[in-house]
Amino acid sequence: MKFHHVGIAVEDIETSLTDIKKQYSVSEVSEIVWDNNQKAFLCMVTMEDGFKMELISGEPAKPWIKRGQHLYHVCYEVNDIYAEVEKKCQSTGSILVSEPKEAILFSNKKVAFIRTALGLIELVEE
Repeated sequence: MKFHHVGIAVEDIETSLTDIKKQYSVSEVSEIVWDNNQKAFLCMVTMEDGFKMELISGEPAKPWIKRGQHLYHVCYEVNDIYAEVEKKCQSTGSILVSEPKEAILFSNKKVAFIRTALGLIELVEE
């Protein structure tokens, strides 16, 4: 399991991109995509040092924004998403929030969301 990105809940991706570009050295920005499985607009921003930030807007982001909590999740890349989900849920008592499903932002690789004692994590299959 290795760190992949942080997910940030935003009201408007375009506005957030403008702000991010003013504050950080951005090397790459993906196109903004609609992910029907996630019911959200998504965009991946890569900084010059390789750090990645996924911007999420739409219905899933609204409750986070309303609470003033923009850090949505931390994502880790895993070899076998099903094995990792089982391991996390059995060994730590974490709760599977979203079964593994394809994610358009990651070229249809499978992703899953798990609620842990420390917050929401996303797993993306290599």
